[in-house]
Amino acid sequence: MTDRVFTITGGFGILGQAVARAALAGGARVALIDFAAEGRGLPEGVLAIGGVDLSDQTQAEGAMAKVAQAFGCLDVLVNVAGGFVWQTLEGGDLAAWSRMFTLNTLTCATACKAALPHLLAAGAGRIVNVGAGGAVKAAAGMGAYAASKAGVHRLTESLAEELKGKVTVNAVLPSIIDTPTNRADMPDADFAAWVTPGEVAQAILWLASDAASGVTGALLPVSGRV
Repeated sequence: MTDRVFTITGGFGILGQAVARAALAGGARVALIDFAAEGRGLPEGVLAIGGVDLSDQTQAEGAMAKVAQAFGCLDVLVNVAGGFVWQTLEGGDLAAWSRMFTLNTLTCATACKAALPHLLAAGAGRIVNVGAGGAVKAAAGMGAYAASKAGVHRLTESLAEELKGKVTVNAVLPSIIDTPTNRADMPDADFAAWVTPGEVAQAILWLASDAASGVTGALLPVSGRV
């Protein structure tokens, strides 16, 4: 990872920061892009770019250009940005379906498109998206979220074919990630069975590494002990 330039969307969040720390530990240079104006507890040495709406192509392109200008290139794009909602169709709001599409599918597609010129110029570019194990078979109340993450899966496969031989495109599919929010929402769950942010980060780093140069279009389950 030495001197490889990582750009992580949703980088101010728990998983984004875990990926950043793992990449930094491997010698990479790291930029974090997020919708939030500023982040808390960010790792030292990162380039933090806040206040970016990644569903907007102009803003996404501007953020990627800042990364390339600061570091001279962009080698790896990790798409962590997204959102979650649980609601049944009967009792829920149909607007949630549009919101999930925008937060999960559209931001991923827009970030990929904005980063693509830089990744192609890098010569060995990598894209790693964050899908969801829950989008493989959706449970009750997971329809809107699962549909949007299934869109990320299909985008990953399609883009991998489009960029074959130029940029590898893969996705990790976590189960429940052990975060304070998930613990608060599911206080009676077995937290030890969940996958940790660090475990997901290590899977992402492998897909971004030279060791995975022959892997593209993969949807890699990262299920912990569930």
